[in-house]
Amino acid sequence: MDPAVLFYRFGVSLVIGLLIGMQREYSFAGQKHHLFAGVRTYPLLAVGGCAAAFLYDLTGEILTFLIIFGLLGGMILIAYFLSGDSGDIGMTTEASAVLVMVLGALVYWEQFEISAAIAVAMAVLLSLKSEFRGFTRALTREDVVATLKFAVITVIVLPVLPDEPIGPPPFDVITLYRVWLMVVFISGIGFLGYVLIKVVGQKQGIGLTGLLGGLASSTAVTLSFTERSKERPDLAKPFALAIIAAWTVMFVRVFITVGVLNNALLSQVWLPLAVSMGLGLGYGVYLYFSQKTDEDAEVTFSNPFDLRPAINFGIIYAIVLVVSNAALLYFGTRGVYVSSVLAGLADVDAIAISMAQLSATGGMDMETASRAVVLAAMANTLSKGVIAMSWGAKEMRRSLLPGVLLMLAGGLGVAFLF
Repeated sequence: MDPAVLFYRFGVSLVIGLLIGMQREYSFAGQKHHLFAGVRTYPLLAVGGCAAAFLYDLTGEILTFLIIFGLLGGMILIAYFLSGDSGDIGMTTEASAVLVMVLGALVYWEQFEISAAIAVAMAVLLSLKSEFRGFTRALTREDVVATLKFAVITVIVLPVLPDEPIGPPPFDVITLYRVWLMVVFISGIGFLGYVLIKVVGQKQGIGLTGLLGGLASSTAVTLSFTERSKERPDLAKPFALAIIAAWTVMFVRVFITVGVLNNALLSQVWLPLAVSMGLGLGYGVYLYFSQKTDEDAEVTFSNPFDLRPAINFGIIYAIVLVVSNAALLYFGTRGVYVSSVLAGLADVDAIAISMAQLSATGGMDMETASRAVVLAAMANTLSKGVIAMSWGAKEMRRSLLPGVLLMLAGGLGVAFLF
């Protein structure tokens, strides 16, 4: 074997061990509990795993590999029993040590990408101990039950759903499998925002609530702060900032949705949406510096894995997909635009997914699909703007109106004039 290749493999193993070892050493800094493996032992374990795979390659004897792993694993086992005698019954450090040995072996077998990915994931999991504990403590029984129900429906039912069209045009674009797959996809994005809210805490700064809440539900943020603006008109600008922040994150959801399903469509739709989002962010910066507040905000979000809203989204998505296809078949481009505006008033995710799928299969040209997505996003922004303007306090309406107009003008202007 080329010595350079061999040195590279052992070097990568050493780096992986150093990464995990430094994390473990840092986590236990200043604690009375003795750490059996740290910044020196972990690299040795990783190199040991790599050496075991190397010797197996040289000798062809699996027993050589097993003996080395057995010796290293035995030392880890002894360390676990000793720490247990001292009152520490956790095994996170020991389990990570065993996994580092396995990663060392995988590196020798040239599984560099998966080894590096697992090492980084390990470092993240080990570093976020307090955050994960805070998240689990913040969960309610309803959260757990909703997530388990959704998991059962997805893991057990999704694979057996038919992936065949349910009928002739315009219903030929609907398959039960793909409808529920999109429900899982969108619910997953919403769940990410839900987790972030739980980790950071239900009560936090007004601006941060809007930013994280927009990933879970920008509509919930809009409704909550619109109602509160009537009770606290003195916080009009902070409330407007939170709403604008939630709306801009809504555009990020659209980017993710379209990019995953149809990257070619994203290349056409990103500019008008980015301009609208950028104008919203710019106005949000103005609101932030014009009136700061340290007050907390609390917004209630439902678990995105709850079956009822998930099924409702699936129904909306299927209807939007059929209506958009029918509009194109019978009324042409103008029909698509009208249906996109109407659908966007209620939900932008459904129309974004529909346009991404229709354009990906050749059922619609990219220009029409991109303008339809922009129209839906602008219609959704307008509908939430109308809610805020109708129900919010006068001071908040004044603070929010310029941002609404800037976002609408920027998105529509770029999409249809340039």
